[in-house]
Amino acid sequence: MSKNKKDILVCVAWPYVNGPPHLGHIAGMSLPADIFARYNRLVGNNVAMVSGSDMHGTPVTLLANDEGVSPEEIANKFHNIWSECLDKMNFSYDLYTNTHTENHSNITQWMFSTLLKNGFLEVKKQLMPYSITENIFLSDRLVEGECPCGNNKKARGDQCDVCGRTLDPSDLKNIRSKRDGSIPEFRETSHYFLKLSKMQLKIKEWLLSQTDWRENVKNQSLSFVKEGLKDRAITRDLDWGIDIPIKGWEDKRIYVWFEAVIGYYSATVELFSKTDSPDQWKVFWESETSESYYFQGKDNIPFHTIIWPAILLGIENNNLPTDVVANEYLNFSGKEFSKSRNWAVWLPDFLENYSADSLRYYLTAIMPETSDSDFTWEGYLNANNNELVANLGNFVHRILTMTHRNFEGLIPQYDQQSDSTKIIINECNKAFENVGKSIEKRKFRESLNHLMNLAKFGNQFLDKNEPWKKIKEDKNIAGEILSQSLIMVSAISCLLEPFLPSSAYKLQKILFDKKQNPWKLIIPESGSKFNNPEPLFQKLDEEIVSMENEKIANDQK
Repeated sequence: MSKNKKDILVCVAWPYVNGPPHLGHIAGMSLPADIFARYNRLVGNNVAMVSGSDMHGTPVTLLANDEGVSPEEIANKFHNIWSECLDKMNFSYDLYTNTHTENHSNITQWMFSTLLKNGFLEVKKQLMPYSITENIFLSDRLVEGECPCGNNKKARGDQCDVCGRTLDPSDLKNIRSKRDGSIPEFRETSHYFLKLSKMQLKIKEWLLSQTDWRENVKNQSLSFVKEGLKDRAITRDLDWGIDIPIKGWEDKRIYVWFEAVIGYYSATVELFSKTDSPDQWKVFWESETSESYYFQGKDNIPFHTIIWPAILLGIENNNLPTDVVANEYLNFSGKEFSKSRNWAVWLPDFLENYSADSLRYYLTAIMPETSDSDFTWEGYLNANNNELVANLGNFVHRILTMTHRNFEGLIPQYDQQSDSTKIIINECNKAFENVGKSIEKRKFRESLNHLMNLAKFGNQFLDKNEPWKKIKEDKNIAGEILSQSLIMVSAISCLLEPFLPSSAYKLQKILFDKKQNPWKLIIPESGSKFNNPEPLFQKLDEEIVSMENEKIANDQK
């Protein structure tokens, strides 16, 4: 576990706000980031967890056109929905903002101007797809076609989701407009280009120096460098987005893929702007000892390992990412989540019927860290009923109720120096160490397993010692067993907090009548009082599986 206090920046990918969040969004970025941030706060580190809504993405414009409203109206609507859902999931953002703020616009324009002054931007002419039917240039996400690799016939104009390559529209074969299916013609237009080629050597050296990144992140990033980094246009012929701070460029905008990653920087500035220490943001971006961790899906890897580092190198004196923690995809019943096909479990709908902590548990248990994983209603039911309720919840609840009923809500007398007590204390301390080490390594499934192993050990201890029988034979011996078990319950109340914060606080309230903050074992004192227990988790009816699957089937019709 961490020994010295660190400054840790936790950056969470910025979602397009053209619809509500689905479970894939949560499993891929917000949940692992929150576990990591909560743990680091518990061990005493100085943490800033930031993100926000990407308001200027093309999907926002597309939906606005379809609904006949302004992009700002759509963006604000879904930003509010996202904010509310993230709050209900108990994600501990220090700031969840958006890219349509004056602060973000000013910082983006400052970075643009700084890159230009430092020689990393250049105006070039470019052929871009132009819709003859609509008389507009089509931005990257308004076109699709065949990836030059030949393995995806519906690659976007900015990226192929199959091979992960970043693209330009001119790279696509058989290009067509996603709006009306027409074939655009390429016309010449001028744009500012970020000179990635100028930074290739520095980025390659930096990537090669990373020793503890996930293998897929490092390998994919190095493969782009090996192919040779191409200069990329960072402006577009658009009217929705951030103005270019150059006279004569009023009819174009800074492109979203460039300005969205700047959000991590601008959000940190915004976080401290209204505090007594408005320059505190510099600790996270300019201090050589600070660390920064970026959480997102695998489709965002090159934007965080190549493009964002290139921007930071170009403006100078800012920290490059310590780690880019990219998850694979969470699928739903064997197929990719899809808004267009309505194949998804939408978070607002889920939270109307089920608890946030039960979802946090299941998504952590199946988190797609190194390969795609699958959400199913059968899996969710099993995780809730057989793991949370029957294993963890049952262990905690039967200890608390048995002790409260037979010892008037007081911790029974026991010997903290006995061999059996020392064994339990050692198991608890091992759990803190193992869970902590796994979280620090960004291995969240493994860390949850260490926590559940302590509950499993506790259940085995109870089954072996049978205090429910001994209470009739020798109350003192039964009390000793229950008090020893309460040591494990106390440990679980703290270990739970990064994963299931609501349940952790509920258990801490029962044991200590208040929230506990340290990441360490609090050994219950004999004779201390605890509150009347209540179940931590609720068993779900098995009918939810057929009910939810039927609902999805009806949505497909």
